Amino acid sequence: MPRVRKGAARTRKHNRIRKAARGFYGTSSRRYSLAKEKVFRAGVTATRDRRTRKRDFRRLWITRISAACRQRGLRYSRLMEGLFEKDILLNRKMLSELAIADPAAFDAVVAAAGLA
Repeated sequence: MPRVRKGAARTRKHNRIRKAARGFYGTSSRRYSLAKEKVFRAGVTATRDRRTRKRDFRRLWITRISAACRQRGLRYSRLMEGLFEKDILLNRKMLSELAIADPAAFDAVVAAAGLA
């Protein structure tokens, strides 16, 4: 049985990790053993924060809609309840965009919800 040397395969593996670690601080981008740990942690953080980003944006949209409601003497929960009762299917992202970009359209949505 001939002896197997991992020269080319190991080099490719190490280069793949080092390429993923490019831009990391200090020797984390150059030493394979450190780079491997840092790349793994970066992947964990990226996965976690993709979910967190969705949460953060929903909170932002709700805050914007709530502020627009308060300007009209209305509560956010009351607006959402009115929209649900009238079967107006607008998501929070679109409602917040309307509140910022087109206040007249937001007023029309509030009126359609039977709250104006």
